[in-house]
Amino acid sequence: MTKFNQIKLFEEKKVRAVYDDVEEKWYFSIVDVCGALTESKDATAYWRKLKQRLKEEGNETVTNCHALKLQAADGKMRKTDVADTEQLFRLIQSIPSPKAEPFKQWMAQMAAQRLDQMQDPELGIQQSLADYKRLGYSDNWINQRLKSIEIRKDLTDEWKRHGLEEGVQFATLTDIIYHTWAGMTAREYKKFKGLKKENLRDNMTNRELVMNMLAELSTKEISESQNPESFGDHMDVARQGGEIARNARMELEAKTGKPVVSPLNAKKGLLLDKDNYKEKESE
Repeated sequence: MTKFNQIKLFEEKKVRAVYDDVEEKWYFSIVDVCGALTESKDATAYWRKLKQRLKEEGNETVTNCHALKLQAADGKMRKTDVADTEQLFRLIQSIPSPKAEPFKQWMAQMAAQRLDQMQDPELGIQQSLADYKRLGYSDNWINQRLKSIEIRKDLTDEWKRHGLEEGVQFATLTDIIYHTWAGMTAREYKKFKGLKKENLRDNMTNRELVMNMLAELSTKEISESQNPESFGDHMDVARQGGEIARNARMELEAKTGKPVVSPLNAKKGLLLDKDNYKEKESE
């Protein structure tokens, strides 16, 4: 099963979702859905109690639900109860909420959009572009970000081709790449930028995105050339790819006198237009 993890928004509430392109269906985090539909302060506890009650009632939908690894708030991939659209429609009937019907319509719209995007991949790119523009990012930044997504996918496809697993192995190699070119692991990089749950790449400047793209592109190209066999070999390839970007970063910094790695994030200067962005950076 080829899975694509995404975060969707329903009335400003984050709902983690996974698209299975073999079965051609969405799987949604049930905890996130409970949080979006209820005012519960602890959506996990809400789902635990609801799940127990439904099991006692012999509800088959709960029995058929399974778990997939989704990114948790701490950035790690953890198993989470998920449900496909049909299962979720049935579960929602057991959640008293005035948002139930709007949520069902939202799910149906997502399904339709995904089918359209499969027929025309350009629609998926346009949707991402529209999402970033709505958040206030500049056109220049958006172009870089979309390219970085493409390069990242090429790299993860290369890792999958070698049988590496999403989760710990992907995270380990990514940390090596970050640490080699930027001098920080992903967690340290996020702390440096003042981030918690936010996506690191969505908070990178253009220069940071370019260097990270160079590191990941180089890692993928070296992997194709060297054809690493063990995980240790892949770790070495990740370092080699990161070193190429590190050398480029150091040379750029030496000639401009400006650091590439920046504490700027999406809330502090990153979303300004090009002229204001330069002014903010020089302060």
